Amino acid sequence: MRKGKKRFLLRIDPELYEILERWATDEFRSVNAQIEFLLKDAVRRAGREKRKRSSQKDET
Repeated sequence: MRKGKKRFLLRIDPELYEILERWATDEFRSVNAQIEFLLKDAVRRAGREKRKRSSQKDET
């Protein structure tokens, strides 16, 4: 179970931020949500997401 989201400071090029801001607006997201969406997508594409174990099948 998650306790909440991790907070951290991100320094980013102002031009890149403006691009992300426009993109987020186009997709009805905040810049923070857009960055999180892009990072999750990159993790998924790279095959780096956590593998979910089927503990019920392992226990039988």
